[in-house]
Amino acid sequence: MSYKIVVDSCCDLTQDMKKWDNLQVVPLTLEIGDYRIFDDENFDQDDFIRRTRESSVVGKSACPSPEAFKQAYEGDYDDIYVLTITSKLSGTYNSALQGKALYEEEYGDTKNIHVFDSRATSGLETIVAQKIKNLADSGAEFKQVVDTVEDYIVNHTELYFCLESLDVLKNNGRLFALAATLLEKIRVKLVCKRTEEGNISLAGQDLTINRALTKMANFMAEKLDGKDVSRETLVIAHVCCEDRAKLVADKISAKMNFGNVTILKASGLNSLYAADGGIIVSFSY
Repeated sequence: MSYKIVVDSCCDLTQDMKKWDNLQVVPLTLEIGDYRIFDDENFDQDDFIRRTRESSVVGKSACPSPEAFKQAYEGDYDDIYVLTITSKLSGTYNSALQGKALYEEEYGDTKNIHVFDSRATSGLETIVAQKIKNLADSGAEFKQVVDTVEDYIVNHTELYFCLESLDVLKNNGRLFALAATLLEKIRVKLVCKRTEEGNISLAGQDLTINRALTKMANFMAEKLDGKDVSRETLVIAHVCCEDRAKLVADKISAKMNFGNVTILKASGLNSLYAADGGIIVSFSY
């Protein structure tokens, strides 16, 4: 059975993933005032962050249209696996579902299409997309892939992040899951994590970014205590701070022996919300 993987542009692609011939990225749109671009392969992180620094306007994003997803589902494939950013923070998941309905309205029930809610973003989407490919390449049936990956997302993956600034998240209403009193501490470096439902929760805080990153590594070590991660994947996405990402990788590697460690530049959407200096850590276990 032929298959295709469709992801939104919140999925941070590795160099290997860019070579997959059955992967399509449906981009979100990024805006800083009058400046508007697609979050696609032409995204320039350094230029975009420079524009955010120079602008007095807080950046925004817009999810892809249902029609964009419908078009991505077309083609000579039997199975379509779709993966989006958490539905709790974006309308992209619903747009992908609407695209499925549009496709089936026009073409009927001619292929299998399933939309996964990653309940996260960034490198966690990367890890889940790799899981989908591994299962599909192994010959697993469509339902088996769907059931295994739905369980994998909830029970075998995690995401933490530590940002220099939460201003973009706050000003775009993405921090509704955090207690209002925390917003008064917005200049404190917060360690946040995704909840099982795909919201944002507070894991800890500290006075400096380096101390907060150390605390994040400690949280991960506690979470993974007693687990063998020698065959698991760690993805660290960064926004204009590769040296910091390498430091985080060293802190984590000193405590946990992940089989695969990848450092990536964050995509446009993740760069917008994580902001300059942001670090997003995703892993499987």
